[in-house]
Amino acid sequence: MISVHVQILVIILFWNSDCQIIPRIEECGLSCSQGIHCKSKPSGGIFNNFCHDAPVSLSSMVLKSMKISTVMKCAQGSPCSLHLNIKGTLSLDENIRGLEICSLSLDTQQSQCTNVRFARKKPKMLTGKKVQVQFNCIEVNVAQHIYVTMKTVPNYCEVKLSQEYYVEDCRNSDVGRYIPACWAGKFDYNVDRAKKIISVNVSNSLRDQDYYVRLCHKWFTCEDVGAFAVIKGKESFKSVSLKYSQPLPCLCIEGWLAIPDARRIQLCPFENDTKVLWDNIVYSPATQTLAWEPACPVLVMVNLCRLMKSNDHCEDIPNSSKNSPEKQVKYSRVDTHPRLCMKFTTKQGSWVKCPFAHGEFPAWKMRTAAVAERIQVFFTSQTKAQFSVLICNRTQLASCESVGMHHSVSLGDSVSIAMSQEMCESTICIQGWRTDVDYSVPLQICDIHCGFRGQTYSDGNPAKAMTHRVKSVHSLH
Repeated sequence: MISVHVQILVIILFWNSDCQIIPRIEECGLSCSQGIHCKSKPSGGIFNNFCHDAPVSLSSMVLKSMKISTVMKCAQGSPCSLHLNIKGTLSLDENIRGLEICSLSLDTQQSQCTNVRFARKKPKMLTGKKVQVQFNCIEVNVAQHIYVTMKTVPNYCEVKLSQEYYVEDCRNSDVGRYIPACWAGKFDYNVDRAKKIISVNVSNSLRDQDYYVRLCHKWFTCEDVGAFAVIKGKESFKSVSLKYSQPLPCLCIEGWLAIPDARRIQLCPFENDTKVLWDNIVYSPATQTLAWEPACPVLVMVNLCRLMKSNDHCEDIPNSSKNSPEKQVKYSRVDTHPRLCMKFTTKQGSWVKCPFAHGEFPAWKMRTAAVAERIQVFFTSQTKAQFSVLICNRTQLASCESVGMHHSVSLGDSVSIAMSQEMCESTICIQGWRTDVDYSVPLQICDIHCGFRGQTYSDGNPAKAMTHRVKSVHSLH
């Protein structure tokens, strides 16, 4: 029951903050109670920064109960603006000549200070009298975080009031309706993919106010992509065409009114076109480095994988997983085999890109020749390379468990493996891979034929060697 009451209270508080009506003023100013005449003037706040020890007779409670609220100044013929309404109570004293009220924006570090002076012909007669000071001429912006101080003049140490304050934002219905910074306008768009042009049509903008439109790449902020366009408020036809180069998911249209601190709206026409993100793969032959850099921020898991021939599947290469929200992904010492690929996995699915599948880079091949009761394994490659070979039992499509020792093979050499009855089984394979790189695809030759063992031709020559070649395919295994 208590938690229900708390939830209801929170909802009421949020509803009040969003629906609260901001009090109106036509002019800002200063007022003092008790019929005391006071006047204000801007102050740099510099000379009153250093405090003095207060006289023994002066109580630290001469200043108390500072209250801050927001008021809206709406003068006829001009847009409305927001101001701080600051109230404080001072007990008059012959040692105090006035007050200094300062506001500091915690967002921009800009400050405004005002000096308040009292006209007192007979100061001793007014000593101890409490006067309420109200000042509402400090203009503020929507959603600004403000630090307000109230000090005596002269500035006596430990005689000071301070308070942080948050100005209402555009979610407040009153602020959203009457403050220009909350008027983002509305626009729609049409995309011509053939011409790579986005046509933007603006409506519901400020009467005769100009409107800015631009294309940008949305990262932490929206970064410029070319110059912005201006739609004149006095023009009846409020439309503009923007040319783009690539339909990226982070390419957005941003629009805002041509006024300071105007609210901006963004629409991203290609936000679901994620396939284009996986094209930016670069290989450096000098360093054997394979790299991918996202053109847009994206939460993705990147893996190197081995392209399988039989079922359009790409099997992950161990220890190659990397997360990339926005940084470049690099793999050093990479095998340039056509079946070595990159896999990108997001919440929307997985995509496989094979940068070496088109034959621009040298690939290696493994083949076997069966002679008598042995199998000869050798490799061909256009570049210098080292290899390893083993006999394995393929328990699954992509898993082959070793059943013998590893054999190291240099380019141009071969290794001879004695055959046994177990090698005639359909799950036994010969597996080879490069060992002079960090990331290599293992190739397998399976379904080894054993029927020729012991057979000879009539001329006494052994049975003709049976050769299996692993082709450099560009489709999934």
